[in-house]
Amino acid sequence: METGDAKSTPTFSSLRWRILRRALLRRSYCSEAARLNQISRKTKIGFNLVPFRLVDKDGENHSDFSSIESYRDVCFCYMLHLPSAPKLFLRQRLEDCADLNDFEICNKYEIDNTGLVCQWPSEDVLAYYSLSCRDSFRDKRLIELGAGYGLAGFVIAMVSDVSEVFISDGNPQVVDYIQHNIDANAASFGATKVKSMMLHWGQHEDSEINGTFDMVVASDCTFFKEFHKDLARTIKCLLKVDEPSEAILFSPKRGDSLDKFLSEVKDNGLNFSITENYDTTIWKRHQEFLCGDKSWPNYEPDHCYPLLVSIRR
Repeated sequence: METGDAKSTPTFSSLRWRILRRALLRRSYCSEAARLNQISRKTKIGFNLVPFRLVDKDGENHSDFSSIESYRDVCFCYMLHLPSAPKLFLRQRLEDCADLNDFEICNKYEIDNTGLVCQWPSEDVLAYYSLSCRDSFRDKRLIELGAGYGLAGFVIAMVSDVSEVFISDGNPQVVDYIQHNIDANAASFGATKVKSMMLHWGQHEDSEINGTFDMVVASDCTFFKEFHKDLARTIKCLLKVDEPSEAILFSPKRGDSLDKFLSEVKDNGLNFSITENYDTTIWKRHQEFLCGDKSWPNYEPDHCYPLLVSIRR
C-alpha cells in the first residue's frame, strides 16, 4: 500500500512494490514502464555470452512469446560453441510469471524467490568462464550453490571431464526444475554424474557431504546480507580440508554487500582474492556497456559487473 499524495513523485520503494504487483497480476502498466525501468537492473539479454533461443517441446525454434502466454514454463536451447558440444535444454519460468504460492514457499523455508525469476547475468558470466577454463574441472567433485536454473552447473557437466556435479538451491520449486533439466539432458553428460540437491546454507554442519568437494561455484549469491554468515560457513564446510580445494564466486559489489560477505569469509579462517579483469571477452562487453550499449540501458558496474572471487583455505 502506498501513502502520501497520489500526484507526488513515487519513491523507489513504492516503485519496487509496483514491479512485484506487475509480476503477480501479469498486467501491463504502460504509463509506469519508464519509471520502473529506471530502478530495475534486470535485463533480458545481459552479457549474452552463452547464446540461447526459445524452443518448443520438440526442440524446434519458437520465437513467438505471445503464443505461449497461457503457459507458465518455457524451454530455452543454449548453444555452447565448442567442437562437438551438445545443445543444452533448460525448462524455466516465463519471466515475470509469479503467483502467491511462490511467496508462501519462500516464507515457509525462509528463502528468496530470485532463482525462479530469470537467468541472472552473473550466472551467464560463470557459465562462459567455465567454458574457457573447463580443463580445471577435470576429475573434480563440484557443487554449484544458489544455482537457480543451474546454467553454469549444466555447462560444466557437459563440456568438462568433471567426475560429479551437484546443482543445488534452497528453493524446492527451483530444485524441481533442476531435476527435470537433469533428466532432459542426461544423454549429454557422458560419464559425469549430475545430481540435484536442496541445500539450505548454514544448516548442514553434520552433513555427509561436508569436506567432500574439490570446487564450489556460485554466482550473485551475496545480494542478501542476512545470508552472508551462512554462505561463508557453508563454503568452508563443503571444501575439502586435506586436499587443494577452491570456491569460485562471481558477484557484483552492490554497495558494501560483497565487502561484508568477504569479511565473513575472513572470519571463517578462509583466504580470498578478487580479480576485476579475468576474461578479455567479458571485459570487452563490460566496456561496451559503460560506453552506452543500449541493450542494457541501466548498466551500472557496482550493481551489474560481477567480480571474480576465489576462496581457499
